[in-house]
Amino acid sequence: MTLEPDKIVKPSKSLSPGLQLWLTLLTVICPLLVLLVLVLPGRPQNGSDWLVASAYIIGISVVGATLLLWLGRLFRWLRRWRNLRRVLFVLASAATAIALFYAEEDWRGWHAWSRFKQLEEARGVRFDFASVVPPPVPADQNFALTPLVASSYAQMIDPTGHEIRPRNTNVVNRLSMHYWGDDTKYPDQLSNWTLGQRTDLAAFQHYYRTLAAPTNHFKFPPQWQSPAADVLQALSRFDADLAELRQDARLPFSRFPLEYAKDDPWEILLPHLAALKCADQMLSLRATAELQTGRSELALADVQLQLRLAESVRTEPFLITHLVRLAMMQWTLQPVWEGLADHHWSEAQLAELEVELARLDFLADYQTSMRGDRVYSAREINYLRHHPGRYFELSDNVPGGARLATPESDPVMALFSAGHLVPAGWYYQNQVRYLRDIEKFYWPAADVPAHRFLPALFAQGDAWVTNQCQHVSPYNILECLFFQWPIELATGVKFAHGQSSVDLARVAIALERYRLAQGKFPDSLEPLAPQYLNPVPRDVIGGQSLHYRLTPDGQFVLYSLGWNEQDDDGVVVLGQGKNPSPDLAQGDWVWQYP
Repeated sequence: MTLEPDKIVKPSKSLSPGLQLWLTLLTVICPLLVLLVLVLPGRPQNGSDWLVASAYIIGISVVGATLLLWLGRLFRWLRRWRNLRRVLFVLASAATAIALFYAEEDWRGWHAWSRFKQLEEARGVRFDFASVVPPPVPADQNFALTPLVASSYAQMIDPTGHEIRPRNTNVVNRLSMHYWGDDTKYPDQLSNWTLGQRTDLAAFQHYYRTLAAPTNHFKFPPQWQSPAADVLQALSRFDADLAELRQDARLPFSRFPLEYAKDDPWEILLPHLAALKCADQMLSLRATAELQTGRSELALADVQLQLRLAESVRTEPFLITHLVRLAMMQWTLQPVWEGLADHHWSEAQLAELEVELARLDFLADYQTSMRGDRVYSAREINYLRHHPGRYFELSDNVPGGARLATPESDPVMALFSAGHLVPAGWYYQNQVRYLRDIEKFYWPAADVPAHRFLPALFAQGDAWVTNQCQHVSPYNILECLFFQWPIELATGVKFAHGQSSVDLARVAIALERYRLAQGKFPDSLEPLAPQYLNPVPRDVIGGQSLHYRLTPDGQFVLYSLGWNEQDDDGVVVLGQGKNPSPDLAQGDWVWQYP
């Protein structure tokens, strides 16, 4: 029996249509990628380069062919109306759920903000920036618009407040009166009355003389004079500018042309602050030297000009402005302290200083800065709602280099990295929480009528914020970011110390006036009222009398309890750093002569 051939050989299995299509796609994509590599610049030059390139080409080809195959199958599947209807139903349901989520979150956040704003405005609190912007003043009576003062900002801002781009580099900043020369090897610091340190005029004399030899920055006669005389000789290069500045300072108003209505309030330029600080430092050094040469009238005029410079920005609603003013006040008090220590001030001059210092109220200024911080923080959060990328710039520049998290390490941060996909209600919730905590803890920490600062409220606020920010959520992430700024800058202790410094200076002036009249200091502070002080300032910490006692050498120790609210018997605690200064959070705040 003969078998037919087709009954002997088994038929071979053919490839499935899907696999055939996949291989076809692979054979098309792979050569195209090879051609693309050949025509691109920097193509592989040797065998090892081609080995790496081949691996990439094969991998991309496999992934691309697979994706195209599945997309084709998906398209065919969707061509059936039943399947397409199911997909459309799922998508519509998901879109509805997402829309409801956004609507609910946006309404809840908006409602919380509207309710909070309504309650606050009923108490007289306003959140529009016009409520904190200083009112306009006549241009011809505006100290800030005089040519010398205007040079401090004219590179960046025009007289109407608009930013100049590019910078006008032809403008010379005449207000920035550097007391140092062209190098950076000047004495480390001026002095520090809070540590009982006199200004080392001999160190400045050596610095100026050394610098004058190779440069023309300072000119001196060949023969060395007293340290104070040589310092005044070096600073005489500013005489003409100071004469003009004194004349300008007689104007009754001062309002710098800042762009308050800028969309991003934290981008408002404040170039004048650095120049004011510089001029103030120079005047402090100059007044101290004038006292040492017996020219107390000139020293008084310089101290009064220092006070005028600090006063020129008092109405600005920015926290940084008032922190600069506080620093300027410490430099202003240095020559006052040295003149009192050496009995250089006359009775009439002391009476003038008392009048000048009595005008200062840093507790009220603290509330001004807090009011401005509330308004501009609310505006900044609103700006972030429309420009979410700004969040990362702020979080990268928190004082001390701190940062809440990164998008990779924190899911909440990752949500905010989605930008405009974040519900607007989350921004409103952060806005309410931040402003509510400011209102609850930090604003009332300065009791202006009682002339008291309440460190306990700051401690409660810091503890509350720290606890809340242990668990970052979409509703508090911006609040936690914003609170790192005022907490890190220790605003409360700086304002309290600034006011305490002014009060101590006023009492010290009254004590010196009493000594001039009676030949010695009193046994207590009571005899100072009402002739020299009416009333005698009480301690801004605790509200009790300032601590005062005579010392065996006929001097006295005068001090406030300080931020820790404890009587440390007039001991000053030093902080850390190359040039130690008092740790304002520890120890007492002391006025004591060397």
